Amino acid sequence: MLLPCLIWFVVFAYVPMGGLLLAFKEFKFNAGILHSPWVGLRYFENFFAYPGAWQLVLNTIIVGLIKIVLYFPFPIILALMLNAVRRRGLKSVVQTISYLPHFLSWVVVAAFTFRILSPNDGIANQLLAWLGGSGETFFMMEEKYFYLVMFLTFVWKGIGWGSIIYLAAITNVDPTLYEAAQIDGANKWQQTVHVTLSGIRTTIGILLILDLSGLLSTGYEQNFLLRTAGNSNAADILDVYVLRTGMMQGQYGYATAVGMMQGVIGLVMVLLINKAVAKLTDREASLW
Repeated sequence: MLLPCLIWFVVFAYVPMGGLLLAFKEFKFNAGILHSPWVGLRYFENFFAYPGAWQLVLNTIIVGLIKIVLYFPFPIILALMLNAVRRRGLKSVVQTISYLPHFLSWVVVAAFTFRILSPNDGIANQLLAWLGGSGETFFMMEEKYFYLVMFLTFVWKGIGWGSIIYLAAITNVDPTLYEAAQIDGANKWQQTVHVTLSGIRTTIGILLILDLSGLLSTGYEQNFLLRTAGNSNAADILDVYVLRTGMMQGQYGYATAVGMMQGVIGLVMVLLINKAVAKLTDREASLW
């Protein structure tokens, strides 16, 4: 049963690693990757010499912190709320509704977002006009609104799906612990803090480690689709830059070098964060 999973990782994760050679070569279509000329560290030097490099890195870190650190508690909170619902029918309906946005592509979500926030006829501007505002704000063209829009759409799309694993972990908490807490006089909030959260802290720690490893690689789809001429200074991140330079401009070696740096930094972060968590939790919540 494990064999298909292993084959998938070999074909789609390990075999493509051979393409990292592009980061050190000037790719020639007629020569292929192996026979293209070597360029050493030229592409890495070019990136750090690029005037907008540090802005890209800063934007990526901000987006990563928003998507990982700021978003991280929301699926846990939803899982705790769903666990507190005792009516199975209501619980199933809420779970289903919260899961559905995950199956919508970012193309659809971005289209909805632009429509809702469009000036004059968008729902958001109509509500602002009804409350006495101008009702003509072009949210997607103003840089100051980008991070808020990005965060809200990310939460809406991912919170339900992200809560599944926490709900599964909560079901494994020993029910007798709740009974013992009740006998000791613990109220519902104290039971949640000292029994439920304590029981799933290993799951929380492991998922946090895995999420933080992607701080510089948070995916290009959302930022790429929500990016406009007005908010590009905030929306441009390393993933979007790699897509633009590699797929759109044909600079395959340069784009590979930038992507390789993201991967190396992610690996280093996994090692460091795992070591820190292992010390704090006596290896209870560490990956190894």
